[in-house]
Amino acid sequence: MNVAVSDLLDLSHSIAGDYLSGFQYPWQALDGIKELILQLGPQLDPEVYDHPQEGIWVAKSAVVFPSAYLGSPCIIGPETEVRHGAFIRGSALVGAHCVVGNSVELKNVILFDNVQVPHYNYVGDSILGYKSHMGAGSITSNVKSDKTLVVVKSGEEQIETGRKKFGAILGDFVEVGCNSVLNPGTVVGRRASVYPVSCVRGVIPADSIVKTGGVVVPRESR
Repeated sequence: MNVAVSDLLDLSHSIAGDYLSGFQYPWQALDGIKELILQLGPQLDPEVYDHPQEGIWVAKSAVVFPSAYLGSPCIIGPETEVRHGAFIRGSALVGAHCVVGNSVELKNVILFDNVQVPHYNYVGDSILGYKSHMGAGSITSNVKSDKTLVVVKSGEEQIETGRKKFGAILGDFVEVGCNSVLNPGTVVGRRASVYPVSCVRGVIPADSIVKTGGVVVPRESR
């Protein structure tokens, strides 16, 4: 089961890289995101970042629309755009060159550089890798309906996470189609794609495609 941090994420594309390198599995890092932001924020270059409120750091080159809400603590990276009606509830570390779109909600997340969540997305208790993209209306579901602890599953293999709240981990270059739901504990490998209106759970291997009906096939080499 290739779900280790090193299997999924290029740590050079996030200021959380050093922090994440201390964990075997990326979901183990979710508990410490708030403290990480509060540690990193005061160390950020004041020539690059503004500090408009306690616990909030926004790159001077970022564009934050007036109707967006930034909850503490959060970091918004350089050249990132936070659009109308975005709701950043807090504990959100958003990298450089990202798009946080209209009506998008973020909570307890790390977004690597160049991540796009541009339209009506909910991302909670999740980590999105470099250049990953969630299509309009796609969301992470971060709590099981029966409220039991989340287990990461791949066939007969499984890993107990010990977490009640855990949305999804997207590896680098993952594409999630519009109106898809990533169920609690979903882990999507690098360069994998998910068809629109999919219901995804478990581990999706790298370089694969989740097709209609949940069928997973290898991506054809070009």
